[in-house]
Amino acid sequence: MDGRPKRRTALVVAVVTVVVAVGAGVTALTLRRHDDGTASGPPPVTTATVSRTDLSDSRSLDGTLGFGPERVVKGAGEGVVTRLPKVGDTVARGTPLYWVDDRPVPVLFGGTPLFRTLDKPGLVGSDVLIVRDNLKALGYAIGTQPTRAKDGTRIGPGRALLTDTLVAAIKKWQQALDVEPTGRIEVGQAVVLPGPVRVSAVKALPGDPVGGELVAVTEKVKLVTVAVEATEVGSIRVGATVAITLPDTTEVPGRVASISHTVQGAGPDAGTGQSGPPRVDVLVTPAKASDVGKLDAASVQVTFTTSARRNVLAVPVGALVALREGGHALQLPDGGLLAVETGMFSRGLVEVSGDGVTEGLTVVTAA
Repeated sequence: MDGRPKRRTALVVAVVTVVVAVGAGVTALTLRRHDDGTASGPPPVTTATVSRTDLSDSRSLDGTLGFGPERVVKGAGEGVVTRLPKVGDTVARGTPLYWVDDRPVPVLFGGTPLFRTLDKPGLVGSDVLIVRDNLKALGYAIGTQPTRAKDGTRIGPGRALLTDTLVAAIKKWQQALDVEPTGRIEVGQAVVLPGPVRVSAVKALPGDPVGGELVAVTEKVKLVTVAVEATEVGSIRVGATVAITLPDTTEVPGRVASISHTVQGAGPDAGTGQSGPPRVDVLVTPAKASDVGKLDAASVQVTFTTSARRNVLAVPVGALVALREGGHALQLPDGGLLAVETGMFSRGLVEVSGDGVTEGLTVVTAA
């Protein structure tokens, strides 16, 4: 024989071997074997449900815990400083901050300094309103306030009339301060501050003329100062709730107390030595003073919620499927796709909406 049948047999065996090899490869792709040698199906699909929740967008910024920026108090009028407070002293409404010619100079709360002598009933002004509001807060009888001055002019908002009753209240207040009850308040005999303060520095000595820098004061309570870029401060609101992370990683609640109206010019950045953007100071107060009672000063982080979405439908970000034609969809357990519109992304969740998207809907998600 010429051997050709043997070659045909060898060719058939080779083809069969290839088919078996390919079959084994397919089996390897579609089956997984347990330790006991038995095969199992494809791995189970991971699913999640569409939930209704609140989402928020936040950012964390570095802050400094302390008593806030200092405010320098200057004296006014004539006389010699005879007594000064100590650093750390706190001063409340109606109590003395310093003494001039042995006369106490008490603190009043407000935003307008006493710029003239108040001695004649009939005077109208914002300074009169400061005195009236403070004496009322201190418990003195100030009487009713008319709507018009003696000459018939209307007393507008932010102003008050110095009445006989108010002058009588001033005399009683002066008696309580152990000074001559004249019923008149001259420039420099009271100092107006925004609120309760803590003395942070003493800048004068007994015997110095009163007309100069006397003390520096800060807020009475501890707060956090956060320098925010001027272009981004618009997303922060006074009264907004924040989270303060302390040096030991403890997180305590706080509130935005105020936002400065003064923009600090660009200056060298501490890390790079290059100029940084203009910034605005945002002051944050801890919700409980006891939360920061053991810290006099510290570097902290403040997390601001810049935007929020309430009562929206959301899924894990891993449930989103990018469509070839653009946009996103959710994959259903049966393999179908449901087109969705996406909204806010927050902490691993994404807001979704669209036809057929309902609370409790089961969708496929990445493991």
